[in-house]
Amino acid sequence: MSANTKFGLLGHPLGHSFSRQFHNDRFARLGIDAVYENFDLDDIAKLPYVLANEPDLRGLNVTIPYKQDVMQFLDELDPLAERIGAVNVVKIEPSADKNTRVAGVRLKGYNSDIVGFRDSLRPMLHGGERAALVLGTGGASKAIFVALRDLGIEPVYVSRTAAPGRLTYSDLTADVMASHLVIVNCTPLGMFPKVDACPDIPYELLTPSHICFDCVYNPAETLFMKRAADYGAQVKCGYEMLVGQAIESYRIWTE
Repeated sequence: MSANTKFGLLGHPLGHSFSRQFHNDRFARLGIDAVYENFDLDDIAKLPYVLANEPDLRGLNVTIPYKQDVMQFLDELDPLAERIGAVNVVKIEPSADKNTRVAGVRLKGYNSDIVGFRDSLRPMLHGGERAALVLGTGGASKAIFVALRDLGIEPVYVSRTAAPGRLTYSDLTADVMASHLVIVNCTPLGMFPKVDACPDIPYELLTPSHICFDCVYNPAETLFMKRAADYGAQVKCGYEMLVGQAIESYRIWTE
């Protein structure tokens, strides 16, 4: 790896993100000759300009709100990312092929969220969890949905807007809450700096049998987690998921 090798995070806004510090600290600790930067773009259409001006960029993590929008620029999808329908890792290789979607580079999309989430949630499971509520329908939720099914837990999306095959927050009755023992927040509600927000679920229906996992990792204890813990639910934030997906990202970039 050359001294100029660069990786980065694509999203907007990125003021909450720990990724740059995490990767750069890890590079320094392991003696990896590379740097990680933030690419905070208010419009995904600017991505080709970034790639044209960053010839040493070899990989990107992708976060809110571009995990689906970035797919229009990709030349290839890993089968798992295709199955999920969202991408959070892009591998960048220089290319002279005139048929690539972005001139001068070949882009392949992957999803490492599924690995980070699965490995973080699995130790919390007791074996009796059969169904889950996935709060939100964005890019992160798609990886969570697939991971839960792979763990033998049947998920259902919960959204503010009604649609076939999903629940709304007003549908979360006592029976629904009692039968869905895993609840995953895939929305940005509660993320720094808007730490006083949380998903509008009936927290009073939670029990010590429930697992409430928040994909938000900043702050380490969100209002969603605090309110769930008040009713005895087992809670966890997304930091361990972040670490797991970050390590998997670097493996993808360098394999």
